[in-house]
Amino acid sequence: MEIIGHRGCADQCPENTVAAVERAGQYVDAVEVDVRRCGSGELVVFHDERVDDLTDGSGRVADLTLAELRALDVGGSGEPIPRLDAVLEAVPPGVRAQLELKETGLAPDVRDRLAQAPVEASISSFRTDALESALELDWSVQTGYLFAEDPLANLRTAVEMGCDAVHPHFDLCLDTDVVEEAHAVDLDVIAWKAAKTQEEIATIRACGVDGVTADRWDIA
Repeated sequence: MEIIGHRGCADQCPENTVAAVERAGQYVDAVEVDVRRCGSGELVVFHDERVDDLTDGSGRVADLTLAELRALDVGGSGEPIPRLDAVLEAVPPGVRAQLELKETGLAPDVRDRLAQAPVEASISSFRTDALESALELDWSVQTGYLFAEDPLANLRTAVEMGCDAVHPHFDLCLDTDVVEEAHAVDLDVIAWKAAKTQEEIATIRACGVDGVTADRWDIA
């Protein structure tokens, strides 16, 4: 079972930063980060639509320029909001980057950025339109569909789109047959919730999932 550093292991590092990816990448199988487009057009790594809760600034990522975002401090760490390029460069050799597309229209630019980076990567999204646009490209990338409810309906959606994996919420893996149903149609299962304890890791491993996101690397 893969341990995937959620936002670069957000309990131990300033989330979605170059420092987080460099540090967490020393201990996990993959690092997961969130991708958005900023107001000046570049791809940046940040989870929320707005910067207010996590930085010393305010406003929507989509309205702020790269220079304005780079001037912000993530969680008082001294780390700025990074470009996707910088994050990809920070992924250690042998570690996969799992890129969650937070918006539609990102796939062509993500593909181009990955073509310049010597890193294995997969993409995921809650947005079917974001995944469909990626799957329409001439691009052999692993794709995963994220969801938090209606596991069988969303599993069918993933199959219809041609995804390689499903990313159901942690609790769905425990309480439904989604893991078995996904494996029956040759889809990998990556559980998300950002596990924080050894007990959660042991519980989800017993379900037979192929991977789980975690906020700490020292619980595996």
